[in-house]
Amino acid sequence: MSNVELHRSIEAILMVVDEPVSEIVLAQVLEKSVDDVSQALEHLVTTYDDRGFTLKKVNGGWRFYSHPEYSSVVEKFVLDGQQSRLTQAALETLSVIAYRQPVSRARVSAIRGVNVEAVMKTLITRGLVEESGVEHETGAILYVTTSYFLERLGLNSLQDLPALAPYLPNLDGLDEILDSLTD
Repeated sequence: MSNVELHRSIEAILMVVDEPVSEIVLAQVLEKSVDDVSQALEHLVTTYDDRGFTLKKVNGGWRFYSHPEYSSVVEKFVLDGQQSRLTQAALETLSVIAYRQPVSRARVSAIRGVNVEAVMKTLITRGLVEESGVEHETGAILYVTTSYFLERLGLNSLQDLPALAPYLPNLDGLDEILDSLTD
């Protein structure tokens, strides 16, 4: 199989996938080495600079995505006037789970200061959150984000989440304030 055939074969497979495909799977299907497939993928990435789509590695696999410059056009086409966005409450809950996982529903409620029962059901229904076990001390069900969450956010792993520290309030002098209240 020539390089051109390898590139075209990879493109043909990636055109029909519903979720990202790893280099290993592509190598097995195409009966090529993982190195050959990786090199071909890296080459293909550079060939789509002037297109309406890109090839990206997300969640441990490769997939075609619409080019970010055309997100508003794609959004308009896909939504067709419908709202499918998450509410502010759902986004806040999802953020808590993403950064604190695995976490119980009660812990998420305590952090947010409100009951998250309905919001959790929405996140589970949309496939962004799933059960991942039980907390030993309390028996509470623990929740984590899904691979679909990573895919929707365009992340390769949870380590790619942005740091929270820059968004937290400046707490300099908090100890002095607390000490003055207890005196």
